[in-house]
Amino acid sequence: MAAHRRIGVFVCHCGGNISDHVDVKSVADAVASEPGVVVSKTHTFTCSDAAQQEMIADIRNEKLDGLVIASCSPKLHLFTFRGMAERAGINPYQYVHVNLREQCSWAHTDDPGGATRKGAALVRAGIAKAALSRSLHALRVKTAPCVLVIGAGISGLRAALALADLGLEVHLAEQADEPGGAVRRWGPLAPDGQSGREVVGGLLARVRAHPRVTLHTATGLVAKSGSIGDFHLTLRSAGGAETALHAGAIVVATGFDSYEPKPGEFGRGLEGVVTLPEFRDGADLQGGTLTFRNRTVKSVAFIYCVGSRQSESETCPSPNAWCSRFCCTAATHLAAQIAAQEARGGAAVTQVHLYRDIRTYGHNERVYEEARRGGALFLRYGDGTPPTVERADPGLLVKVKDELTGDAEIEIPADLVVLVTGMVPRSNPGLMDVLKLPVSKDGFLGEIHIKLRPVETVIDGVFIAGAAQSPKSMAESVGSALAAVAKAGALLKKGYVDLEPLIARVDADRCLWCDECLKACPYGAIEKVPCGGKEIAQVVASQCKGEGACVPVCPHGALDIEGYTDAQITAMIDAGIRGEAVR
Repeated sequence: MAAHRRIGVFVCHCGGNISDHVDVKSVADAVASEPGVVVSKTHTFTCSDAAQQEMIADIRNEKLDGLVIASCSPKLHLFTFRGMAERAGINPYQYVHVNLREQCSWAHTDDPGGATRKGAALVRAGIAKAALSRSLHALRVKTAPCVLVIGAGISGLRAALALADLGLEVHLAEQADEPGGAVRRWGPLAPDGQSGREVVGGLLARVRAHPRVTLHTATGLVAKSGSIGDFHLTLRSAGGAETALHAGAIVVATGFDSYEPKPGEFGRGLEGVVTLPEFRDGADLQGGTLTFRNRTVKSVAFIYCVGSRQSESETCPSPNAWCSRFCCTAATHLAAQIAAQEARGGAAVTQVHLYRDIRTYGHNERVYEEARRGGALFLRYGDGTPPTVERADPGLLVKVKDELTGDAEIEIPADLVVLVTGMVPRSNPGLMDVLKLPVSKDGFLGEIHIKLRPVETVIDGVFIAGAAQSPKSMAESVGSALAAVAKAGALLKKGYVDLEPLIARVDADRCLWCDECLKACPYGAIEKVPCGGKEIAQVVASQCKGEGACVPVCPHGALDIEGYTDAQITAMIDAGIRGEAVR
């Protein structure tokens, strides 16, 4: 088949990322005589406009019907080159991408000769695959103009309103009895002093008044089928009532949990040692005297980075290595409120803040400065010398080595010790079982690419927003929620979605329906249908991801994956091991 094809091969220098360790010209020369290859060239940057125009000219002039581009990761430019192929008149699925950067150059920086030989072998394999490729066309699915938003905290409320304003129907499901998340319990917020309760109240009023938003409280998602643009969902309330939805997209904004210190951690368990959320909820900052749960407080010590930026140790084998981003601002804002209470004529309060690094970034820097000017004392402790907290008559005693004074040992008596705790991933195993969303190494919901696709997940049509994805401030959470809205809105307002055709296909002559493929498919994308007097498997195209688990379990060899057929894979292996050494 290869002899009847006209294939073009283009090898990228990637500005040195590849050519520093792979002899790019030698690779192009080595594959130039492969069956079916009529063009074999190199470019400094194949992704550049100039290089793309040259490749389009070669495709048209040489009447190419297959294309192999050896460059960087397909995560970056797969769709770039598919679009270029289409503009040149080649079916985009007759283009094969070979990753010479991550899989060759960067993996063998100590062996340029070996990297060059491997590069030629990888390109030969790509040529073999291209020779057996065939034209494929995207699967078009009509989208339902409805979105399910899971979680009615700040991110979910804001996402629901923005989606509804785009003209989409929105169902907002909140597992708790009351919407609003953590923010609904908060008073003044940094840096502008607006009340969290007021922010949530304003958003809730708009949600309840919006004709295209339906709010479900004490309700969770219990079932999902279908795929992007065509999800069939079931919600169940705490009372057992179920609601069926037909939605085109899902936005997951389930929020976060606060870190709970272990007994004995920074004195946790001693009377007067409380967490940041507990202090914020129980402190009276408006009266004439600072009180906490009706108890007068004259001195308070804040210990930062509790549950964040932890180091691995025997007592902490699975540390939370991330910065929680909001804690420094929240603690310094409370310090500024305490200072403001004193300035209004309230009783004096001694407050000491023990920190590792202050991270009140951006406009929040002024909150830190306000706290300092208000009399808050900031002492820095080292990673290896954390403060200790013990009981002392009549209250608590905090001991710390202050790095700012040459590791001087300081003892701080305090009525109250506030552990400035950060965010941790919210545990919701039931929802995860339904959605099957992957998580990052830190346990938060994982995006496809932090820069290129920051709110998309590997489950097409399911987007993530807010602190469910990673620790974020309220402003950052709203920003990610609106990014998810933009993605979901662009998907659904078009009215249809084009899905990858790289899915499983069934050979009806070989299939005898044994249901092994259905058992293996994690997406339920196989169904039984009658055909020519027998029953066979049929692929539900909109649900199939081309994952391929069905192929090896079929006892009759009746299944294949488009674009990755057994014949293509076998040809790639043969070509890769056949290649002669590059001269």
